[in-house]
Amino acid sequence: MKNIYSILLVALIVASCGGNKEKSVESIISEGNLETIRSKKATLDTEQQLLTEKLSLLEVAIGELDTIKKLPLVTTFKVNDTLFNHYLELQGSVKTKQNVLIYPEMAGTLLHVYVKEGQRVSKGQLLASIDDGGLSQQVAQLQIQADLAKTTFERQERLWNQKIGSEIQYLQAKSAYEGQQKAANQLKSQLAKTTVRAPFSGVIDDVITEQGSVVTPGQSQLMRIVNLNNMYINTDVPESYISAVTVNKNVLVEFPVLGKSMNAKIRQAGNFINPANRTFKVEIAVPNKDKSIKPNLTAKLKINDYTNENALLIPQSIISENAKGEQYIYVVKNIDDKYAIAERVIIETGKTQGDVIEVLKGLEKGVEIIDEGARSVKDGQSVQILKN
Repeated sequence: MKNIYSILLVALIVASCGGNKEKSVESIISEGNLETIRSKKATLDTEQQLLTEKLSLLEVAIGELDTIKKLPLVTTFKVNDTLFNHYLELQGSVKTKQNVLIYPEMAGTLLHVYVKEGQRVSKGQLLASIDDGGLSQQVAQLQIQADLAKTTFERQERLWNQKIGSEIQYLQAKSAYEGQQKAANQLKSQLAKTTVRAPFSGVIDDVITEQGSVVTPGQSQLMRIVNLNNMYINTDVPESYISAVTVNKNVLVEFPVLGKSMNAKIRQAGNFINPANRTFKVEIAVPNKDKSIKPNLTAKLKINDYTNENALLIPQSIISENAKGEQYIYVVKNIDDKYAIAERVIIETGKTQGDVIEVLKGLEKGVEIIDEGARSVKDGQSVQILKN
């Protein structure tokens, strides 16, 4: 092409200058006549303008006659329906309903601690004991009195059954026995508070108060007991997902610190929306056979809130938007070997997952879509398709 332009330019210059023996530019300049120089420049300017116009006409003619055009190069792919699972990604914290700090129920000196950290204990097992301050002796004395009252009542009852004695004597003996027994039982319940027992089976995670310390109910933390069998994850879900995130929904749980993941299900979905942040709580059961999952461990959750078995998915990177806010892509029509026509198609999209997005309207299965080069073509433009 450049060679053609050069030949034409030389030919036009020769044609314009060869007909008459005009003075050369150098000789005119050497004469030093300003008017002559200006006249020569005006002549050359006119000739240059004429040459430019002729070159433009030649370029148009070449473009119309050239069968090997420089078309935009694009790649394409066919869109097919596929299974699409959308996941709501959240973060949660591992908890257990059996993670308890044990406090004493009675004030006194902590006489014995029968367990150590890391020890597995059973429900009801004795963990510690507190000085009863002579309460056991009082219980023993009251029990003796209760036993005596019981014997007196039983004898009086036998006499009353034989119609011996008065009814008032019988009732007095019965009242005395019941009163003594209740007093003894009440003191026994107080005495029971001097022993600390496991509220459930688990592991002693921490012994906080040492033996010999003075403890106070509701203030002195004795130890922590944890059961890692019934673990779960709590998280807050935006209210817009209240109809999609329900009980028994599948959840992919990832623990970044442990480098492990597992499949789980939602076992409880809250019915109360928090007015402060417009969320509701969900609870996800977590199996913990190897006991590697600990309370307060951070977890990443992927909750399957939407599934379409026949979804049309395309890359988000090929979507453009016009001045009206409409989304569009380019498809190819009239495909002839490796050449085709680009056509703009308005689409409506749905949920995204990673790099792909679901197309809800404007696209049909089997259509060939422009991928690479999608942002460099125009509606109705011819394109050349690169084959993979």
